[in-house]
Amino acid sequence: MNARPEKAIQLYRHPLSGHSHRVELFLSLLGLPVELVDVDLIKGAHKQAAFLAMSPFGQVPVIDDGGVVLADSNAILVYLAKKYGAATWLPADPVGAAEVQRWLSVAAGQIAFGPAAARLITVFGSRHDASEVIARARGLFGVMEGVLAKASFLTGEAPTIADVACYTYIAHAPEGNVSLGDYPHLRGWLARVEALPGFVPMRKTAAGLAA
Repeated sequence: MNARPEKAIQLYRHPLSGHSHRVELFLSLLGLPVELVDVDLIKGAHKQAAFLAMSPFGQVPVIDDGGVVLADSNAILVYLAKKYGAATWLPADPVGAAEVQRWLSVAAGQIAFGPAAARLITVFGSRHDASEVIARARGLFGVMEGVLAKASFLTGEAPTIADVACYTYIAHAPEGNVSLGDYPHLRGWLARVEALPGFVPMRKTAAGLAA
Protein backbone atom coordinates (compact mmCIF):
# COMPACT_ATOMS: atom_id res chain seq x y z
CA MET A 1 0.00 0.00 0.00
CA ASN A 2 1.26 3.47 -0.87
CA ALA A 3 1.65 6.37 1.54
CA ARG A 4 -1.34 8.22 2.90
CA PRO A 5 -2.22 11.62 1.42
CA GLU A 6 -0.64 14.64 3.07
CA LYS A 7 -4.06 16.24 3.61
CA ALA A 8 -7.68 15.17 3.49
CA ILE A 9 -9.05 14.18 0.11
CA GLN A 10 -11.96 16.43 -0.83
CA LEU A 11 -15.02 14.51 -1.97
CA TYR A 12 -17.66 16.54 -3.77
CA ARG A 13 -20.86 14.55 -3.39
CA HIS A 14 -24.59 14.47 -2.77
CA PRO A 15 -25.56 12.54 0.39
CA LEU A 16 -28.28 10.55 -1.44
CA SER A 17 -26.16 9.74 -4.50
CA GLY A 18 -25.17 6.10 -4.68
CA HIS A 19 -22.36 7.01 -7.06
CA SER A 20 -21.01 9.40 -4.43
CA HIS A 21 -21.40 6.79 -1.72
CA ARG A 22 -19.22 4.32 -3.62
CA VAL A 23 -16.31 6.70 -3.25
CA GLU A 24 -17.12 7.68 0.32
CA LEU A 25 -17.33 4.00 1.25
CA PHE A 26 -14.01 3.12 -0.37
CA LEU A 27 -12.23 6.08 1.21
CA SER A 28 -13.48 4.85 4.58
CA LEU A 29 -12.52 1.23 3.91
CA LEU A 30 -9.02 2.46 3.08
CA GLY A 31 -8.92 4.60 6.22
CA LEU A 32 -8.09 7.74 4.26
CA PRO A 33 -8.81 11.24 5.55
CA VAL A 34 -11.69 12.87 3.69
CA GLU A 35 -13.41 16.23 3.61
CA LEU A 36 -17.00 15.88 2.43
CA VAL A 37 -18.21 18.78 0.27
CA ASP A 38 -21.94 18.63 -0.43
CA VAL A 39 -23.05 19.77 -3.88
CA ASP A 40 -26.59 21.21 -4.00
CA LEU A 41 -28.01 19.46 -7.05
CA ILE A 42 -31.47 20.95 -6.49
CA LYS A 43 -30.08 24.47 -6.87
CA GLY A 44 -27.99 23.44 -9.87
CA ALA A 45 -24.58 23.78 -8.26
CA HIS A 46 -23.35 20.93 -10.45
CA LYS A 47 -24.04 23.01 -13.58
CA GLN A 48 -22.05 26.05 -12.49
CA ALA A 49 -18.76 26.90 -14.19
CA ALA A 50 -16.58 26.17 -11.17
CA PHE A 51 -17.98 22.66 -10.79
CA LEU A 52 -17.99 21.97 -14.55
CA ALA A 53 -14.28 22.79 -14.56
CA MET A 54 -13.80 19.74 -12.32
CA SER A 55 -16.54 17.53 -13.79
CA PRO A 56 -17.34 18.45 -17.42
CA PHE A 57 -20.46 16.26 -17.46
CA GLY A 58 -21.78 18.05 -14.38
CA GLN A 59 -21.99 14.93 -12.24
CA VAL A 60 -21.00 13.94 -8.72
CA PRO A 61 -18.78 12.57 -7.33
CA VAL A 62 -15.51 14.41 -7.84
CA ILE A 63 -12.38 14.12 -5.73
CA ASP A 64 -9.49 16.53 -5.27
CA ASP A 65 -6.48 14.67 -3.93
CA GLY A 66 -3.82 17.31 -3.42
CA GLY A 67 -4.54 18.87 -6.81
CA VAL A 68 -5.33 15.64 -8.64
CA VAL A 69 -8.96 16.20 -9.65
CA LEU A 70 -10.98 13.25 -10.89
CA ALA A 71 -14.63 12.72 -11.78
CA ASP A 72 -16.62 9.49 -12.36
CA SER A 73 -17.14 7.12 -9.45
CA ASN A 74 -15.64 4.01 -11.02
CA ALA A 75 -12.60 5.90 -12.32
CA ILE A 76 -12.08 7.29 -8.82
CA LEU A 77 -12.26 3.79 -7.33
CA VAL A 78 -9.54 2.62 -9.74
CA TYR A 79 -7.36 5.61 -8.85
CA LEU A 80 -7.75 5.13 -5.10
CA ALA A 81 -7.09 1.39 -5.35
CA LYS A 82 -3.95 1.94 -7.41
CA LYS A 83 -2.59 4.77 -5.28
CA TYR A 84 -3.62 3.82 -1.74
CA GLY A 85 -5.07 0.31 -1.66
CA ALA A 86 -3.70 -3.15 -1.13
CA ALA A 87 -3.28 -5.10 -4.37
CA THR A 88 -6.31 -7.24 -3.55
CA TRP A 89 -8.69 -4.32 -4.21
CA LEU A 90 -7.69 -4.27 -7.89
CA PRO A 91 -5.74 -7.36 -8.93
CA ALA A 92 -2.84 -6.85 -11.30
CA ASP A 93 -3.09 -10.24 -13.02
CA PRO A 94 -4.98 -10.19 -16.33
CA VAL A 95 -7.83 -12.47 -15.27
CA GLY A 96 -8.38 -10.76 -11.91
CA ALA A 97 -8.28 -7.30 -13.47
CA ALA A 98 -10.74 -8.37 -16.17
CA GLU A 99 -13.16 -9.84 -13.63
CA VAL A 100 -13.17 -6.58 -11.68
CA GLN A 101 -13.67 -4.58 -14.89
CA ARG A 102 -16.64 -6.75 -15.82
CA TRP A 103 -18.43 -5.74 -12.61
CA LEU A 104 -17.48 -2.09 -13.00
CA SER A 105 -19.23 -2.32 -16.36
CA VAL A 106 -22.26 -3.89 -14.64
CA ALA A 107 -22.27 -1.02 -12.14
CA ALA A 108 -22.30 1.50 -15.00
CA GLY A 109 -24.80 -0.53 -17.02
CA GLN A 110 -27.30 -2.97 -15.53
CA ILE A 111 -27.19 -1.43 -12.05
CA ALA A 112 -27.46 2.15 -13.30
CA PHE A 113 -30.39 1.27 -15.57
CA GLY A 114 -31.99 -1.18 -13.14
CA PRO A 115 -32.09 -0.68 -9.35
CA ALA A 116 -30.53 2.79 -9.51
CA ALA A 117 -33.09 3.97 -12.05
CA ALA A 118 -35.93 2.45 -10.02
CA ARG A 119 -34.76 4.42 -6.99
CA LEU A 120 -34.56 7.62 -9.05
CA ILE A 121 -38.31 7.35 -9.59
CA THR A 122 -39.27 7.18 -5.92
CA VAL A 123 -36.53 9.33 -4.38
CA PHE A 124 -36.00 11.99 -7.05
CA GLY A 125 -39.18 11.86 -9.14
CA SER A 126 -37.53 10.59 -12.32
CA ARG A 127 -39.81 9.62 -15.23
CA HIS A 128 -38.32 6.21 -15.91
CA ASP A 129 -40.73 3.37 -16.72
CA ALA A 130 -41.05 1.67 -13.31
CA SER A 131 -42.05 -1.75 -14.63
CA GLU A 132 -39.16 -1.79 -17.08
CA VAL A 133 -36.41 -0.80 -14.65
CA ILE A 134 -37.74 -3.05 -11.87
CA ALA A 135 -37.78 -6.00 -14.28
CA ARG A 136 -34.23 -5.16 -15.29
CA ALA A 137 -33.19 -5.08 -11.63
CA ARG A 138 -34.77 -8.46 -10.95
CA GLY A 139 -33.00 -9.98 -13.94
CA LEU A 140 -29.69 -8.64 -12.69
CA PHE A 141 -30.31 -9.88 -9.16
CA GLY A 142 -31.06 -13.35 -10.50
CA VAL A 143 -27.69 -13.47 -12.21
CA MET A 144 -25.87 -12.12 -9.15
CA GLU A 145 -27.65 -14.64 -6.92
CA GLY A 146 -26.10 -17.43 -8.97
CA VAL A 147 -22.64 -15.88 -8.85
CA LEU A 148 -22.80 -15.29 -5.10
CA ALA A 149 -24.00 -18.82 -4.44
CA LYS A 150 -20.46 -19.87 -5.37
CA ALA A 151 -18.31 -17.11 -3.87
CA SER A 152 -18.27 -14.74 -0.92
CA PHE A 153 -17.67 -11.67 -3.10
CA LEU A 154 -18.25 -10.85 -6.73
CA THR A 155 -14.84 -11.95 -8.00
CA GLY A 156 -13.93 -14.55 -5.39
CA GLU A 157 -13.26 -14.83 -1.68
CA ALA A 158 -11.83 -11.35 -1.11
CA PRO A 159 -13.54 -7.99 -1.63
CA THR A 160 -12.47 -5.79 -4.53
CA ILE A 161 -13.59 -2.45 -5.91
CA ALA A 162 -16.15 -4.48 -7.88
CA ASP A 163 -18.05 -5.04 -4.63
CA VAL A 164 -17.70 -1.38 -3.65
CA ALA A 165 -19.04 -0.23 -7.03
CA CYS A 166 -22.03 -2.56 -6.95
CA TYR A 167 -23.03 -2.41 -3.28
CA THR A 168 -24.92 0.83 -2.72
CA TYR A 169 -27.72 0.76 -5.27
CA ILE A 170 -28.41 -2.88 -4.53
CA ALA A 171 -28.53 -2.31 -0.78
CA HIS A 172 -30.97 0.56 -1.39
CA ALA A 173 -33.01 -1.24 -4.06
CA PRO A 174 -36.09 -1.52 -1.79
CA GLU A 175 -36.30 2.28 -1.86
CA GLY A 176 -37.06 1.86 -5.56
CA ASN A 177 -39.69 -0.87 -4.97
CA VAL A 178 -37.30 -3.71 -5.77
CA SER A 179 -37.49 -6.41 -3.12
CA LEU A 180 -34.41 -8.37 -2.05
CA GLY A 181 -36.52 -11.06 -0.43
CA ASP A 182 -35.97 -13.70 -3.11
CA TYR A 183 -32.19 -13.42 -3.13
CA PRO A 184 -30.59 -14.90 0.03
CA HIS A 185 -27.08 -15.10 -1.44
CA LEU A 186 -27.30 -11.49 -2.56
CA ARG A 187 -28.41 -10.44 0.92
CA GLY A 188 -25.53 -12.44 2.41
CA TRP A 189 -23.10 -10.58 0.19
CA LEU A 190 -24.54 -7.23 1.30
CA ALA A 191 -24.02 -8.28 4.91
CA ARG A 192 -20.41 -9.26 4.22
CA VAL A 193 -19.70 -5.87 2.65
CA GLU A 194 -21.33 -4.17 5.64
CA ALA A 195 -19.11 -6.18 7.99
CA LEU A 196 -15.88 -4.90 6.42
CA PRO A 197 -13.78 -2.73 8.77
CA GLY A 198 -14.44 0.90 8.02
CA PHE A 199 -17.83 0.36 6.38
CA VAL A 200 -20.06 3.45 6.31
CA PRO A 201 -23.69 3.35 5.12
CA MET A 202 -25.46 5.77 2.84
CA ARG A 203 -28.38 7.60 4.42
CA LYS A 204 -31.62 5.69 4.01
CA THR A 205 -34.67 7.23 2.36
CA ALA A 206 -38.22 6.38 3.41
CA ALA A 207 -39.38 5.57 -0.11
CA GLY A 208 -40.77 2.61 -2.03
CA LEU A 209 -40.74 -0.61 -0.03
CA ALA A 210 -38.61 1.16 2.60
CA ALA A 211 -41.33 3.73 3.33
